[in-house]
Amino acid sequence: MNGQGDPELAPEGHEQAARVAERLAEERIDAIYVTSLRRTAQTAAPLAERLGIVPQVEADLREVHLGEWEGGLFRKMVAENGPIAQRLWAEERWDVIPGAERDEAFAERVRLGLERIAAAHPDARIAVFTHGGVIGQALALTTGSRPFAFLTPDNGSISRVVSLGGHRSLRGYNDVAHLDRVSSESLT
Repeated sequence: MNGQGDPELAPEGHEQAARVAERLAEERIDAIYVTSLRRTAQTAAPLAERLGIVPQVEADLREVHLGEWEGGLFRKMVAENGPIAQRLWAEERWDVIPGAERDEAFAERVRLGLERIAAAHPDARIAVFTHGGVIGQALALTTGSRPFAFLTPDNGSISRVVSLGGHRSLRGYNDVAHLDRVSSESLT
């Protein structure tokens, strides 16, 4: 997780984005949303170009702010498994990290962002390019599960949520079938 840092996509990320576009290009997609962090716009770009859709920005779906663990430090701190990392997993709360976004505020902003998109596009199919923490939060809200139940989806994966009349249901999580060729091709 990079938090709200705004790095460019790595070469592998561009390859994954191309595979996502290839996978979704034949589906009916009425709108594409990205966040205010450029890595989502870069990931959405191949699909947006193929479909001729200009992505819209939903800033409330940007990644959780990781406080003192921003800028790639999150992975290092989790790998070291210090007391704060242990507490993070035990309590399933981002705000145990010093300076991190309050869990309630994060959940509320993700909920509001999703509701705005659903309200703007009734009876439409929307592709939302967002971040791992946001996906985890959105799916926890959708299913009523514990906070980190859906945390750490694979980069370039596809999860599906259906929203009908204010009710959401999970139809798929972390689908990476379109990425299998990326990992197998890199082995040859």
